[in-house]
Amino acid sequence: MDIETVGKAIASRRKASGITQGQLARRAGVSRATIGALEGLVQRELGLNKIVAILNVLKLDLYLSEANSGRPTLEDLQREAGE
Repeated sequence: MDIETVGKAIASRRKASGITQGQLARRAGVSRATIGALEGLVQRELGLNKIVAILNVLKLDLYLSEANSGRPTLEDLQREAGE
């Protein structure tokens, strides 16, 4: 998972929850600009504490798993489809 995936998931859940970027920012204790940058993929690095706070407001979990676990990545599947 990368920051782009996280940003898109946050934007999707926020919109589905019917809350604004400003509301999410206040509840998570971050700036609205941080939410906007994260969702707009401008923010490349964001502290883990901020990400966890945002995910908690949206009732999303962050979990760890073994990398790839032998499963193909999205890039692998796209490369196969193009060949």
